[in-house]
Amino acid sequence: MVEKLMYINTQINGIVWGKYMLCFLLLIGIFLNVRTKGFAFFKWGLIYRTTIGSLFQKKEKKQGVTSFQAVSTALAGTLGVGSIIGVTTALTLGGAGSLFWMWISALLGMIIKYAEVVLAIHFRRRTGKDTYVGGPMTTLEYGCRLPFLGVLFSLFCIFASFGIGNLTPANTIAHTIQEYIPLSSFWIGIGIAVLIAIIILGKSQKIMKINEITIPVISIVYILACLYLLVCNIEQLPQAVSSIFQEAFTFSSGVGGVAGYGVTRAMHYGVSRGVFSNEAGMGSAPIAHACVANVHPVEQGFWGIFEVFFDTIIVCTITGLVVLTSGLMQSGMEGVALSVACFRQGFGDIGGMLFAFSIVSFAIPSIIGWYYYASECIRYLFQTPFMLKLYQIIFLGLLILGACMELQYAWEIADTLNGLMSIPNLLSLIILQKVVVKLTKEYMQAHRSG
Repeated sequence: MVEKLMYINTQINGIVWGKYMLCFLLLIGIFLNVRTKGFAFFKWGLIYRTTIGSLFQKKEKKQGVTSFQAVSTALAGTLGVGSIIGVTTALTLGGAGSLFWMWISALLGMIIKYAEVVLAIHFRRRTGKDTYVGGPMTTLEYGCRLPFLGVLFSLFCIFASFGIGNLTPANTIAHTIQEYIPLSSFWIGIGIAVLIAIIILGKSQKIMKINEITIPVISIVYILACLYLLVCNIEQLPQAVSSIFQEAFTFSSGVGGVAGYGVTRAMHYGVSRGVFSNEAGMGSAPIAHACVANVHPVEQGFWGIFEVFFDTIIVCTITGLVVLTSGLMQSGMEGVALSVACFRQGFGDIGGMLFAFSIVSFAIPSIIGWYYYASECIRYLFQTPFMLKLYQIIFLGLLILGACMELQYAWEIADTLNGLMSIPNLLSLIILQKVVVKLTKEYMQAHRSG
């Protein structure tokens, strides 16, 4: 049964993440950059002041979801399982050059994520005081006038939440814990399911607040730990950087680089275990952004650019450099084992436990972030609370299954589901690119006039 399921999955994966899909995605990034005149590259001062810079300004407290809560939830969906474990997988598959192709893809992905968020805010719908529902589903229905595709995207998102937001993080948590504690995968899965049940059986804003606290703290701890490891291996850093560019254009590293970046979602076997690094093009993160109250579409779109930059250019890069300078690339290890080994090398057993704590701390918000995406899609599709309750039962049950699955199967299924989800979303970007350009021009004109 499992073999038949994986055979079907492989056939679908070959379609949704084949070479034509890869080229299609990259061309959309190039096209949007041309249409916006390199907006994502040349307006970094404005983007910084509107995003991170705004956190240091005193503002009147607003009701509803804040911009920072939304971006924390979006980052929760990718950091850790995608941007850390997936990087080590991409490097072992494609060599050092894979990191170069992540950078290239990220530069194109920034404008894709920006456009997704702008459209999600522009075409969202109010559901109550300071509460909204939005994302590619409302963009497709009210912007493209294609409600069928809105429904299709919502269904794909719900099923995708069972992959990247359930099976893979649960599997990663189980393997990480088993590095130190000889617990069975089943009981680890039970523990994960109980913890997630406690968190999600409340209001959606509770999920946002949890991510707002956990993601920044764990990100800072992880980045500082990686910087320490790089300082310890500083003599190996020049060679590591040189190898990234030297191997970037060989066939194997080119494939691995594409594999390691979530925007491309992998072209062939092995690539499916690569990073879903920032979800640009998938359409998931805009669901969180669409819930922000009292915000301009373009200003919220700036946070989308920041997400891609932080997730891939910063987190993926330092993770990759830690692996490349460790001297463990040829050890035969991959995934969690390789990442833990790098931290053990620099910090001893305490370092291994530090990494384990970090990856589990990233994976839990990832699970609840994807639960949030799916719950919003269910809210969009159905008016009855019964469907949400049914989804919760299935979601919690699959966490137990994910902890017990073979890692290879978990990543391959997640990769295919993500690919299906991105197709209607990318179509909306093509159809509504003029709306993105129009809103951007109007905002910049208003900004210049003060």
